[in-house]
Amino acid sequence: MLKRMVDNILVVGAGMTGASVAFFLREDFKQTLKLTVWDKAKGTGGRMSTSRCSKDGKCTVDLGAQYISATSEYSQKHASHYEELLAAGILKPMTAVIEGQKDGTKDMKHYVTPKGVSSLVKHYLKKADPDLHLDHHIQKVDIESGSPSKIYVTTQTGSCQAFSALVLTLPVPQVLHLQGNIQHLIASQKEVKQNLENVTYSSRFALGLFYQPGVELNYPWSAKYVPDNSCIRFVSIDNRKRGVESPDIGPSICVHTSVPFGIQNVEEDKEKVKTVIMEHLKEVLPDLSDPIEVKSHKWRYSQVQNLYPESPGCVVLSESPPLILAGDAFTHSNFDGCIESAIAVRQTLCDLLKSKVKL
Repeated sequence: MLKRMVDNILVVGAGMTGASVAFFLREDFKQTLKLTVWDKAKGTGGRMSTSRCSKDGKCTVDLGAQYISATSEYSQKHASHYEELLAAGILKPMTAVIEGQKDGTKDMKHYVTPKGVSSLVKHYLKKADPDLHLDHHIQKVDIESGSPSKIYVTTQTGSCQAFSALVLTLPVPQVLHLQGNIQHLIASQKEVKQNLENVTYSSRFALGLFYQPGVELNYPWSAKYVPDNSCIRFVSIDNRKRGVESPDIGPSICVHTSVPFGIQNVEEDKEKVKTVIMEHLKEVLPDLSDPIEVKSHKWRYSQVQNLYPESPGCVVLSESPPLILAGDAFTHSNFDGCIESAIAVRQTLCDLLKSKVKL
């Protein structure tokens, strides 16, 4: 009965939260559910993205999340996830030297992703086996009451499809800019609207530097936090950090800017900012070799600074048809936060369907 009431679910966002939501829904509904995932990007991963060198596809760099950190609480709470990911080789304990690293607690465990951090997202998407559509940028969400009630989702290209339930894992500001009667729905819930408007994110830029095989980066660390530069906060020799150095594959470097620099320059063109970052990088690492390629990325929504109150995991905008907001804004900005949000979506959707059956 429950499965017949919601037979066609759309998850918007193919980052860590969206992938884990899809995974949990597939676990619950098996193959009776038509499960669809859309993302505006040309690849999956979101802020857990891995970029390839255009001149050598074997040379990669993580431009978003750099490593996975778990407290003892989450190591126990999400033990099945960590055990599976370790067994599959998606995660492995981090042994790299991170200069200037400050652990929040002494019992924090750190993991790296040998195949790149996007492999985490791909793992969950593969298990979920959704109908995945990339380059699908949603513009409009309309709810139509009736029997059965439907949610109509329209992309920027004008394509419109109907779904029986919708889970949005977009950054909150992007949700607030959607067109359609979803805005009336948000406006009708004043406290929810205010809480959503109060959610804020930090911004930062990232550079990926790619090198030819054989180039040696002679530094005693795998990554380092930079405390005294107005632009750069973090530098990582990415393949060394992930424990996958090879003479056949060129090394790569990831550079993250500081939050103040990101906020100050967030409206600037990323290519213009790339030049500034490279100048600062020469100050931080004056003997750095010239790369064969440099990629830049702007993370407008890097990490949540001001969370949704009480971190509920997700927020229900509509019970019938189910329309749920999820993501790190409703928990916290890391792997465990994404899993927590997905678990909340799973439980919330189950509760909504059970209440409809009772009615």
